[in-house]
Amino acid sequence: MEKINLFFWSFCFLQWFAGAYDPLDPKGNITIKWDFFDIHDGDGYVVTVTMYNNQLYRHIESPGWALGWTWPSEDEIILHMSGAEATKQGDCKRFKSNPLPHSCERSPVIVDLHPGVPYNLQTANCCKGGVISSLTQDPSKAISSFQMAVQSSVNFTATSGAFGSPSNFSIGVPGYTCSNNMALVEPTKFSTGNSQRIQQALMTWQVVCSYSQFRESNAPSCCVSLSSFYSDAIVNCPRCSCRCPHTGLAGNCYIDDEPDNKLQTPNGEGDDKIAVKCTEHMCPIQVHWHVKVNYKDYWRVKVTITNLNFFKNYSDWNLVLEHPNLQNITQIFSFSYQPLIVYPGTISGSRRRRENKKKIGRINTM
Repeated sequence: MEKINLFFWSFCFLQWFAGAYDPLDPKGNITIKWDFFDIHDGDGYVVTVTMYNNQLYRHIESPGWALGWTWPSEDEIILHMSGAEATKQGDCKRFKSNPLPHSCERSPVIVDLHPGVPYNLQTANCCKGGVISSLTQDPSKAISSFQMAVQSSVNFTATSGAFGSPSNFSIGVPGYTCSNNMALVEPTKFSTGNSQRIQQALMTWQVVCSYSQFRESNAPSCCVSLSSFYSDAIVNCPRCSCRCPHTGLAGNCYIDDEPDNKLQTPNGEGDDKIAVKCTEHMCPIQVHWHVKVNYKDYWRVKVTITNLNFFKNYSDWNLVLEHPNLQNITQIFSFSYQPLIVYPGTISGSRRRRENKKKIGRINTM
C-alpha cells in the first residue's frame, strides 16, 4: 500500500514538473493552420483557420478557446467571418462601406460560435462553443475551424508567401503557449464528400501551441487518497498537496454548511482560488483508489473522483492512470477505458521496456 501511495501521489504531480513536455503524450499539441483558398495580391485573401487538437487525452472545455494574434501592420482587417466572431470590432471609422468590416483591431481575439446559430453563419467543424475533444475521446470533435476574408496589401507572389503572416498567437486557455511566428508549410490536402478527387489549399501557414501545467498554475490540481477492504485506515491526500490551508496562498475556502449567499460571485462566474472546499490538501479534485477485493486470479478497485470546487463543473473529464496491471483489465463499470500509446524513447516507454508490465490507461465518462 505504501508503494502504491507513493506512485499515485507522484503521478498527480507529474505534469506539474514536466514543463511543456508530457511523457505520456510527447507528441501532443494544438496545431493551427491557415489554409488559403483565394488570394488577391495587394488586395486580400480568403482563409480557413483550423485548430487540430493532437493531444491524446487533454481537451479544451467550456468556456472554450479564444484565438488571438497580432497583424503585421494596420493594413490588415477582417472583412467578414463565418463559423466564429471577433470579440471587438475596433475603430473602423476610416471605412465608408456598408456594412463596415467585421474587425479592424490590430490584435483581434476570435471566439467560436455556439451551437444552433443560423446556417448562413456556420462553416464546417464550427459552432461548438470553443469546446474541442481529445483524440482518443472523440476524434471527430477534435477539430474546430472558421473562415474569414481579410483585406491585406501583402503581395504573396513577390514574397513567395513567406511575408505578411500574423504573430503573437494565443488560444486563450491557461497553460498553453504558441510559437512566436507562423511557418510556411506544405499546402493542406483534402477531399470533399465521397469524392476520390484530392484538392489542396493554395498556401498554408502553421503555428503550434503546447501545454504545460506549470504555466497554467504553480500548484497541482488533484491528489490521490487510498484505502483497502482489509483495513479501516485511509491513506489521505498528503497535507498541502495543492495548497496549504489557513495561509494566504490558499485563498478563501468554504465548508459544507456555509450559507449559499457566501458562495455567490458578483458576476456569477467562479474563481478556483476562492471556491475550494476547506481540506488539509486544498485540492479542487480528489481521486480515491479503494481496493475492494483481492483474490488469487483477480482484484477489483473502485475509483471515486470528487469535485471539491464549488463553482466549476467537470462534465467531460478524463482520468489517466499508470499501473502494472492495467494491461490485464477484464471488466470496467460505469466508465469507458482506452489504453494510451507508449512511445519508445520516452520516460514511460523506457520504464515499460524495463518492467514489461506497466501500462498506461485512460478512463473517461461514457
